[in-house]
Amino acid sequence: MLALGFVFYTESIKQGFWPKFYKYIPGLLMCYMIPAIFNSLGLISAEVSETYYIASRYLLPASLVLLTISIDLKAVFNLGWKALVMFFTGTIGIIIGGPIAILIISTFSPETVGGAGFDAVWRGLATLAGSWIGGGANQAAMLEIYGFNQELYGGMVLVDIVVANIWLAVLLLGIGKREKIDNWLKADNTAINELQQKVQNFSEKTIRIPSLSDLLIILMFAFAAVGIAHFGADVISTYLSDNFEAVSNPRSALSSFGSQFFWLISIATLIGILLSFTKAKNYEGAGASKIGSVFIYILVATIGMKMDLGKIFENPGLILIGLVWMAIHAGLLILIAKLIKAPYFFLAVGSQANVGGAASAPVVAAAFHPSLATVGALLAVFGYVVGTYGALLCAELMRIVAVG
Repeated sequence: MLALGFVFYTESIKQGFWPKFYKYIPGLLMCYMIPAIFNSLGLISAEVSETYYIASRYLLPASLVLLTISIDLKAVFNLGWKALVMFFTGTIGIIIGGPIAILIISTFSPETVGGAGFDAVWRGLATLAGSWIGGGANQAAMLEIYGFNQELYGGMVLVDIVVANIWLAVLLLGIGKREKIDNWLKADNTAINELQQKVQNFSEKTIRIPSLSDLLIILMFAFAAVGIAHFGADVISTYLSDNFEAVSNPRSALSSFGSQFFWLISIATLIGILLSFTKAKNYEGAGASKIGSVFIYILVATIGMKMDLGKIFENPGLILIGLVWMAIHAGLLILIAKLIKAPYFFLAVGSQANVGGAASAPVVAAAFHPSLATVGALLAVFGYVVGTYGALLCAELMRIVAVG
C-alpha cells in the first residue's frame, strides 16, 4: 500500500520531475516494480505474508464483480472477431515458440536443452507451455502427464515467473505508449472507444457522492458474490472431480475443469454480468468500478511481490530459452496485429489471457479502462479451456525437436 500510495501521489503532481518521469514509465509498471524491488532486497516476503493468495482469491473476483456491474454486454460482443484472433494468435505463438526456442538454443548450447528420461528439459518445458496457455491447473496437468523430475521442477517454475513477469512489464510499458503503437498498427479503436464511452456516460448519468450506505452496499455485492463464487467453485470442482474420470485424472486434457480457480473466476464474472441487468448497476455512479480498480492495483502489487530480480541470473540457460520462446510469441502477435490492424489492447490482453491467465489478463485490460476488465476475464477463461490441449501439442513438438 505504501508503494501504491507513493505512485498515485507522485502521479498527481503536475510539475517538476514526476510528470517527465511518468511520461516514459507508466504508473502501473511502478506499482508492480516497487514491490518487486522490496521483495528482491528481502524487505517483504510474498511467501510469509501470502498477500498474492489473498488478492487473487478474494480481491480479484470482487473486482471482477464491481468492474462488470455496469458493463454493456452487447458492446463487449461488438468488440468483434479481432479479440479472438489475437487470443488464438497468442496461443499459437506459445505452441510453436517452444520447439523453435529449443532448436535455436541447441545450435550453440545443446546441453541446455538436453537431459534424458524424466530429467529431459523438454518435459520440464511442457509444464511452462501449460502455464503460458492456460494457468496453474494446466501446468500441474503437464507435470503429471510428462512426469518431469520433481527435484528439477523448481527451475521451470523460476523461468515461468521471471520470463512471464518480464513480459508483463513490457506490456505495461506499452500501455503508456498505446496511441503511438495503435497509429503504427493502423488500428481501428472504434468498438473499444464506444464501450468505454458507454460506461463513462452511464457513470456520469448516475454519479453521486457516495454515502457510507452506498459503500457498504457496493462491498456487500462484491464480497457476497465472492462467497457464492467460492462456494460454487468448491461444489462444482468437487462434483466434477468425483464423478468424471476425465476431470479427476491429472493427465486428462479436461483436468482444468477440476480447478477451483477456473470456476471461481467464471462464477464471479457471471454474477457481475447478471447484476448488470439489475438496478445494482446504478452503484457505478457511487464508485463501484473505482473500488474494483483499487482491488486490481493491490493485486498488481502482490504479483510484483512474487518477483525476485536476483533470480534472473540464477539459471541463465533456461531463462534464455524462456526469453526466446516469449519473443516468438510476441513477434507473432505483433505481425498478426499489424496484418489485421488490431488495436494494442487486443494484443496485450490476448497475450496475457494466455501467459498470465485469469490473475493478470483483467489487470492489463483494466489498465486501458476499468470497463474492459471483463474482456480480460472472459478471454482468460477461454485460456483455461484450450490450455491443456495446446500444451500437449506444444510438448509433442518439443519432444520431436529435442529427441529427433
